[in-house]
Amino acid sequence: MAAKGILVGGGTGFVGKRLGELLVSKGFNVTNISRMPAAKNISWTHLDEHGIPAGTVGVVNCAGQQFMDFTKAWTPGFKQNILNSRVRTTQTLSNAINKSVNKPQVFVLITGVGAYEPSDHKKYDESSPTTGNDFFSKLLVEWEKAAQVSPPTRLVIIRSGAVLGRDGGMIKNMFLPFFFGVGGPIGNGQQYLPWIHLDDLVRLIHFAIENPDVKGILNGVAPQVIRNIDFTKAFARALSRPAIIPVPETILNIALNPERAMIMTKGQHVTPKRVLDYGFKYKYDNIDAACKSVAHLFPQKQPFTDM
Repeated sequence: MAAKGILVGGGTGFVGKRLGELLVSKGFNVTNISRMPAAKNISWTHLDEHGIPAGTVGVVNCAGQQFMDFTKAWTPGFKQNILNSRVRTTQTLSNAINKSVNKPQVFVLITGVGAYEPSDHKKYDESSPTTGNDFFSKLLVEWEKAAQVSPPTRLVIIRSGAVLGRDGGMIKNMFLPFFFGVGGPIGNGQQYLPWIHLDDLVRLIHFAIENPDVKGILNGVAPQVIRNIDFTKAFARALSRPAIIPVPETILNIALNPERAMIMTKGQHVTPKRVLDYGFKYKYDNIDAACKSVAHLFPQKQPFTDM
């Protein structure tokens, strides 16, 4: 019997690549939508012209220009690229799904906890409204609105926190400063930091694909709520390094632009209520275990045998 097909937007990126490894280990046939030519890749133009590949049972979108690409200035053009790379790819996939004769069973969209307005006192779960007026909150509204698919395709939107993995995301950006003992908290370190280990995020995506009861909004965050200072201490412990040099908020605002820097200087108290209600089991449910798994000078991939 032919393997079940999964189509992944952004499948060559940080999250998408690890997701593909997990899905292949589970017996799926993975096709990536990417600008990079390869045997298992198709382009967005190909998708537009030819539609969803035959045999596709699930579609996942991880595509998007990285917010924290420090090589890119925070210009109106870069902000437009951020929006287009998320909203347009999601709309393209939604249109392809709705036009397909044999519709996939599920469409999983990975967005972010930026849907929730940064706050020092509000507490959010999946039932919380998206009330923010900042750039990222508005982006998330447009992004998720683009995911309009008709039955029988299930829609699952996973609002991810900061993804902890050695070869991408925030860990890649801050590994060397911490490794050389010059890491530290951001500002006063009291801002909340919604987080999830990379392997738990891809396991949650797989969980959403495999379980027909799963639908709607899921907060892709670990159940342990922490602040930036808690992460700083845990990562420093994992590396056996001091981490006492704070990064002033003013410096980040100047270097990155206040609108972008708020990803690091502000935070949200976010819990995965619906994820836990569905019975998902985390492999990394505390920050110490997560930090230990990524505290290697040279990235080390864990096998999926226990997942």
